[in-house]
Amino acid sequence: MLVSVAGLALGLVAGGVLLVAALGFAQNRAVQTETLETARGVKRLVDQGSLTNPIPVTPGVQVQVIDDEGRVRAVSATADRLVPILYPDEIGDLADGEGMRIPGNRIGFDGEARVVKLSAGPPTDPLTVLVARSTDELRQSVHLLRITLLILFPLIVGLLAAGLWRALGAALRPVDALRAGAEEITGGSRAGRLPVPDSRDEVHRLAVTLNDMLHRLDAGRARQRAFVADAAHELRSPLTNMRTELEVAQHLPDDTDWPALSDDLLADVQRLSRLVDDLLLLARSDEGVRATGRGVETLDLGELVAQTAERYPDIEVIEPGEPLPLVGEPDALARVVANLLDNAVRHRASKVTVSASRSDDHLSVVVTDDGPGIPAADRDRVFQRFTRLDDGRARDAGGSGLGLAIVRELVRRHGGTVTLGDAGPGLRVSIHLPAGSGAPPFDAPTRR
Repeated sequence: MLVSVAGLALGLVAGGVLLVAALGFAQNRAVQTETLETARGVKRLVDQGSLTNPIPVTPGVQVQVIDDEGRVRAVSATADRLVPILYPDEIGDLADGEGMRIPGNRIGFDGEARVVKLSAGPPTDPLTVLVARSTDELRQSVHLLRITLLILFPLIVGLLAAGLWRALGAALRPVDALRAGAEEITGGSRAGRLPVPDSRDEVHRLAVTLNDMLHRLDAGRARQRAFVADAAHELRSPLTNMRTELEVAQHLPDDTDWPALSDDLLADVQRLSRLVDDLLLLARSDEGVRATGRGVETLDLGELVAQTAERYPDIEVIEPGEPLPLVGEPDALARVVANLLDNAVRHRASKVTVSASRSDDHLSVVVTDDGPGIPAADRDRVFQRFTRLDDGRARDAGGSGLGLAIVRELVRRHGGTVTLGDAGPGLRVSIHLPAGSGAPPFDAPTRR
């Protein structure tokens, strides 16, 4: 505001100076023009031989007609009849038709006077016409304008400063409300929402955007807390089993089947290892880091599916019958197929089928089983981390609730989608990936 007011004051001062200068210049030109016109009128009277004495002129004007010897031949009513208006050297230096300023007290005027010289008469009897006009009115009008501007400009600047102060205060009041709201949110004295002004301006849009950001931050913190709690719960279960078995074995060493105990402990350690690996993979994915150690390369999706399915007995693999080239991370895609086959094997009634195929510009992997399936209302929820359903499909001993979450994240990183459907009975999991070289640049993964 201070900068604006200072700039406004400087602009007004510059404008006032220009106005005063322009008015003075215009009035000087007007006086020069009027004085010259009066001299030309007197010259015509002299040339016509009709000059009267005294010469009729308007008030505030003095006229003298002098000869070569400086004698006054004719004057106006208020002019001196003996002494010329200009000194002889001034008359000689002044060009014909030009004017000059002289002190007004020399001819009885207040302030200054403007004198114009003009030659008249025949060559045998040359005469000089001198016309003097007072410039006191000009000086007074310019002075009056200057005083008026000196009085009005501070008032105008003060009024504009007050108006600008109120306008800026009204404009910044919503910003101050946002600041106060942010301070209350930081202090924990209010909910995580900022006040939204009623005006549909930039501040309103800023408040809406900040509230959306706070909502996303709150949702992210809630997900993080839930994730940490679920991870702690999942980690605690195998640790509790291991501790219980070890405490029993410590109290009953003679009755303990140590080979069976080692097998149980090894199974729990493997479960812990898988859970830690899954958590690390998801954490890296959240940070935008490549999910697996190997880089991006061109692979055959059908061959990758077949090699992954060899680890599982009694799985039907439907060959694609053609190469299915794909640009992606082999380890990540193998992890996707393995997670789907793990789920299908745990929940099948008798069989599991896996196939890879091409459809237009997409490649697909489909895994089906004849197990209990997943209700349609829960098919989106099962992709959330540590999600457990109430039916028997989710109450298995080997799952941690992270398998499908990892599948969706890795497929998303490859620019694809995952859908769940009915296999009548059972579950069909379909993965669609961009074919060929149209996959996204994995060396620069995007954050979620």
